[in-house]
Amino acid sequence: MMDTPSTTCDESSEVDARDDFGDIDDVERRRGHHRREASSDVSSECSGEPGSPYGSPYPRWPVCSVAKAPPPPPLLQKLGTARRGAGRDRKAGDGEVQLIKERFSKLLLGEDMSGSGKGVSTAVAISNAITNLYATVFGGCHRLEPLPVEKRSMWRREMDCLLSVCDYIVELFPSKEIMPDGTTREVMATRPRSDIYVSLPALEKLDDMLLEILDSFQKTEFWYVNDKGHKDSCAAAAVPCRPVSHGHRGGGEKWWLPVPCVTKPGLTESARRDLRQKHDCANQIHKAAMAINNGVLAEIRIPELYKQTLPKCGRASVGDLIYRHMSFPGKFSPEYLLDRLEISSEHDALEVADRVEAAMHVWRRKASQGHSRSPWSAVKDLMESDKNVMLASRAGDVLLCLKQRFPGLSQTTLDASKIQYNKDVGQAILESYSRVLESLAYNIVTCIDDVLLADESARKI
Repeated sequence: MMDTPSTTCDESSEVDARDDFGDIDDVERRRGHHRREASSDVSSECSGEPGSPYGSPYPRWPVCSVAKAPPPPPLLQKLGTARRGAGRDRKAGDGEVQLIKERFSKLLLGEDMSGSGKGVSTAVAISNAITNLYATVFGGCHRLEPLPVEKRSMWRREMDCLLSVCDYIVELFPSKEIMPDGTTREVMATRPRSDIYVSLPALEKLDDMLLEILDSFQKTEFWYVNDKGHKDSCAAAAVPCRPVSHGHRGGGEKWWLPVPCVTKPGLTESARRDLRQKHDCANQIHKAAMAINNGVLAEIRIPELYKQTLPKCGRASVGDLIYRHMSFPGKFSPEYLLDRLEISSEHDALEVADRVEAAMHVWRRKASQGHSRSPWSAVKDLMESDKNVMLASRAGDVLLCLKQRFPGLSQTTLDASKIQYNKDVGQAILESYSRVLESLAYNIVTCIDDVLLADESARKI
């Protein structure tokens, strides 16, 4: 029978003990003490707990026990942050940190919670994050009143996190660096990208102005009631007539929205003048945000999938009526053309916008195509190119006039396609930020229109 290493070691220790002590009983006692120490070092996974009947009578090689988790790094200790899974009880203030972690994780995963890499691009994820944040903060904002403190703090905090990406979007430019010995050398320096450097501060200023307008409605001469409980509220206040305005709500299409109420004499002159000033200010903010949004969308590359769906002829896209007005050699008026079309709803306006925009890009593509080499063909192509340029320009005017006539118009097919397939993070941030500010400004303008209409009805009673 082969001796185990522990047995060999014990025999050698026995010979030394005989020489030193000359007592076999002392050797046996020491051997037993050695076995007990060795058996206590063996892990419970191999031989069970000490004293287990399944343990071996011979001592085995010592097994290292599982070490305790090391303390967190000094930085984590300073921040008071525990390791993942270390503590189950979190403070109430950690909810904001957890929310930021959740948003940050969704951005990295591209909104694909499986982590399999099937998510959207970073640009689309940031665009969706800004849109969803706007819906969370301002989705229920249908009144002219200050924004709640919690929602205002959420808007500022999370927008600062999303916009901080722009601090690291830079462009390179040649510069000169002076060395310690006085010589100069050419280097490539960085600066903020031009479109972000120009548009982002303007959007942040518009954002502050819109929040200031909402904060100014502290004490007002009007109030809101739900349309369902309008009669009960009026009767309880002992006011016989309080005209309401459904304004853009379409005469009952959105019955769940609150309705402004004004007393019978109407608003005072100072309150009415203040409302009109705020209306003009919000209207200018809406135009500025819409201009920035249109400029950013114009810079985004047209997806190839959209180009494949374009018709071969622009006339087939817009129809004979629109084409006859647009191809007329005289003076062209987009307002007159829209009046002839008699567009009654936003759905019809969006359909016309899609058809006109598709035809505009068809004419632009034809105008940019190369000409043939023969002289007569070159002249003919030049004439056709001039006509295509004219038609494309007029189509753009019709599209702009249509968006101004219907400020709350949804995204066209091309705009939605650009946002979906855009890969530029900077353009995605500017487009989504300007889009939500445009929507907020439009809502403020519409709410002020409702109050002014209610005031006008109250003064006529």
